[in-house]
Amino acid sequence: MRLLLDTHVLLWASSDPPRLSSAASAAIVDPANHILVSVVSAWEIAIKQSIGKLTLPGPANIWLPAELGALGFDVLDLDLDAALRVGTLPHHHRDPFDRLIIAHAASSGCTIVTHDATFKSYGVAVIDT
Repeated sequence: MRLLLDTHVLLWASSDPPRLSSAASAAIVDPANHILVSVVSAWEIAIKQSIGKLTLPGPANIWLPAELGALGFDVLDLDLDAALRVGTLPHHHRDPFDRLIIAHAASSGCTIVTHDATFKSYGVAVIDT
């Protein structure tokens, strides 16, 4: 299964794994699953660090690639279909990062690992944290 981690799930997997549910933890460590992080999460992390809303052990441009490598997670690049799909989504969610991650998962056939219950209202497969 292809799993797309929501940004907070990536951060929890990195720095606070006990915050993850047993189902999310099991799915993330299952070698049969391909764990992906959207480039949208990189954008969100970089923005939030730059405005002081997120503290990381180092600059995002250094920390994130190293952490993804250490965790064995791959980056899912954004394509035109995913970017444009955002415009077709109902407005259940106002967060632009989350809306783009939802569209990204829908266009790439991924299950999203998230703590945000609103994601389920979009009809995408979700594993709750």
